[in-house]
Amino acid sequence: MQGRTARRKGPTAPQRGRRLPREAPRSRDGWRIEIMDGRRSRQASTRRVRTEGGGGSGDAAMHRLRGQGGRPVDLSREEATKRSSRVFYQDTHNQAGIAYNGGLVPLLKLLDSKNGSLQHNAAFALYGVADNEDYVSDFIKVGGVQKLQDGEFIVQATKDCVAKTLKRLEEKINGRVLKHLLYLMLVGEKSVQRRVALALAHLCAPEDQRTIFIDSNGLDLLLDLLISMSSKHQQDGSAALYKLANKAAALSPMDAAPPSPTPQVYLGEQYVNSSTLSDVTFLVEGKRFYAHRIALLACSDAFRAMFDGGYKEKDARDIEIPNIRWEVFELMMRFIYTGSVQVTSEIAQDLLRAADQYLLEGLKRLCEYTIAKDVNLDNVSDMYDLSDAFHAVSLRHTCILYILEHFNKICTRAGSPQLIQRVIPELRNFLTKALSSSRSPSSSDRNSDFILVPIH
Repeated sequence: MQGRTARRKGPTAPQRGRRLPREAPRSRDGWRIEIMDGRRSRQASTRRVRTEGGGGSGDAAMHRLRGQGGRPVDLSREEATKRSSRVFYQDTHNQAGIAYNGGLVPLLKLLDSKNGSLQHNAAFALYGVADNEDYVSDFIKVGGVQKLQDGEFIVQATKDCVAKTLKRLEEKINGRVLKHLLYLMLVGEKSVQRRVALALAHLCAPEDQRTIFIDSNGLDLLLDLLISMSSKHQQDGSAALYKLANKAAALSPMDAAPPSPTPQVYLGEQYVNSSTLSDVTFLVEGKRFYAHRIALLACSDAFRAMFDGGYKEKDARDIEIPNIRWEVFELMMRFIYTGSVQVTSEIAQDLLRAADQYLLEGLKRLCEYTIAKDVNLDNVSDMYDLSDAFHAVSLRHTCILYILEHFNKICTRAGSPQLIQRVIPELRNFLTKALSSSRSPSSSDRNSDFILVPIH
């Protein structure tokens, strides 16, 4: 048009005093994230916008947040990623995508990050995934439980999140989740079987232990790890067996006094080494010890065989005791006459030997209790040999539990492979017996309809 300046089409120059909002930076794959916070909702939502090209440095760029009133607020890339990640991982559809498209393994690897925020975001994402029982089997199958247990987490919030995730997983180990895990443990690859057995040892309920570890071969999988060439397998196996033993209440530290022995014929303290009504005398280290046959017959099968059998001691008035010290014999007789005795660590091993020789089970139990309190890294092998030599079952179980609990330290000591090989058969026998009786009536009902089919 004549007389008029043609209006130029295209973008106008910015008005004075008014700033255009900065463009959100592009990530390496060409996506950019813009976080918006609407007036009606304080919960941020995310939207991903594809940019042309792929790249862009964005070194000093800031993500854009619109707060109340629509005013832009600059966020660092780290903070924006943190906020967007939390919203992203809370969505159930996104969780499904993670589980079914191989996203669990990369997330678990992020737990090794030295960046505290990145590590925490990964832990938070895994916490969300663990909430859906559809993904618990996948989580366990890829070693998620072991990764959570082994992680070295930088901030306390991450540690708390991991603890809650493990607790959440524990609550999911029942019903169809447990059935699928049992299926994997029976027919899966060896590595998957091991991961499932390790996880279930830490997560399962006591009433399900028989189904898992006896009926479904889980115990053998754990015991095989103890003799693996991999030190990591050995450590994982020992930790799982230790947890399993405690859950079954089968192997526990002897931290409580033993029960009182069953009442027999106790003549009382006043008749210990008393010539009053004595009808038998023992010669110990050249000294006489006065005793009464009725008390001896009532407490021990060994003494009954001695006095009622075809032994020369049957009619003897004086019986020589060649292999027991006086103080040990005196304590043994005091137990026979009173049903109790104070056992010190200095005399406990000799007294255990005497109690085993004369078949005094109550006294053996007292001795085992005293000896067990002194088990340590230096003597656990000798204590295990002692328990084996004198049929001290409680002491043997205490040694086994100690070995499992301190497995990493014991493995560094000379002779540890031989010790572990000696322990495994007894550990297998004892756990088999304990777990076979750990099943509650309700557990058979819950798992009676177990069918070997995978679920998704």
